[in-house]
Amino acid sequence: MISVRVKHVLEDTDRHGNVRIYFRKRGQRKVRLPGPMGSEAFWSAYREAAAGQIQNKPALPTKPHKSTFRWLCEAYYGSAEFKLLAPRTRAVRRRILDRFCEKNGDRPFARLEPKYIRKLRDAKADHPEAANQLLKLLRQLLGFAVANDLLRHNPAKEVPYLRGNRGGFHTWTVDEVRRYEALHPIGSSARLSLALLLYTGQRRADVVRFGRQHVKDGTLTFVQAKGQNRNPVTLTIPVLPQLQEVIDATKTSQLVFLASQFGRPFTSNGFGNRFRKWCNAAGLYHCSAHGLRKAGATIAAENGATEHELMAIFGWKTLKQVQVYTQAANQKHLAARAMHKLVPERLTNESVPLSPPITQGGAKSTRK
Repeated sequence: MISVRVKHVLEDTDRHGNVRIYFRKRGQRKVRLPGPMGSEAFWSAYREAAAGQIQNKPALPTKPHKSTFRWLCEAYYGSAEFKLLAPRTRAVRRRILDRFCEKNGDRPFARLEPKYIRKLRDAKADHPEAANQLLKLLRQLLGFAVANDLLRHNPAKEVPYLRGNRGGFHTWTVDEVRRYEALHPIGSSARLSLALLLYTGQRRADVVRFGRQHVKDGTLTFVQAKGQNRNPVTLTIPVLPQLQEVIDATKTSQLVFLASQFGRPFTSNGFGNRFRKWCNAAGLYHCSAHGLRKAGATIAAENGATEHELMAIFGWKTLKQVQVYTQAANQKHLAARAMHKLVPERLTNESVPLSPPITQGGAKSTRK
């Protein structure tokens, strides 16, 4: 077989046996060319590269090998499990996994060991929530591989999560709510945003969709945005008088209560950015929209709401999340009722004994 050499063209073979063709000329960036060598697509790209017309174009994508992480991620993206996720959840997962594949996409997923996953986790130890999120996605991705008989076991399950900030988002205090209200009066979108978050106890992804069409006979009925494609949760909650007062005093659109300056409904992220600015203006740099949801749960629990009552308000399906608030509230009330028991009781027929007389030994001296 005669091998034909083309000027400025190099070939190499990766470890999977794939032949890669490059155009490399001094003074220009290395450019990936489509194969096979001598094909019409090759010569077309070669002429453009020789003329310097595609020197800044990224390398042409190739189909990943079936053993690699990149291939597994693409298979996961096309699965029913992934497609049933909410759009925002899909976008977040894809962004994290694509970033992971930038360095690890060509690695064989079948050879991944727990010690390497631990190393990936520990590399993000300064940001434990990000480290745990990556670990969680690797568990899901490799779990998908196990479910489809591509792996025998899930090595990511052998790596524990880092102990991060258990408190999570800061819980607003009553004083912080008053500071926000003092700057943003009733009638403003900023004040309506606070009222919707605090007096419904819902996430920002829900409040941006609330409108008059959701309110009937003094109740608000809606499907929570989180998990609406897989496990939809429909809630019907009363509209509190405090919230109704703010709604009535605020100019809103026909479709939603909250709209951007262009009159369009907010996206969840867009509203989060806007609410961040409103909080910063009040000097509440550590406060957030989700912190109001936590504040509502805390206040309700301290006012005696039961676990099932909190589940009905906030849409939680398990007691695990509820107990975070009820246990703290119960501890506070129990301590308040029992704190006096630290003081010893004195019975009426008991008296404090006198101290015994102090005697001095030795000879008695007389001063003159």
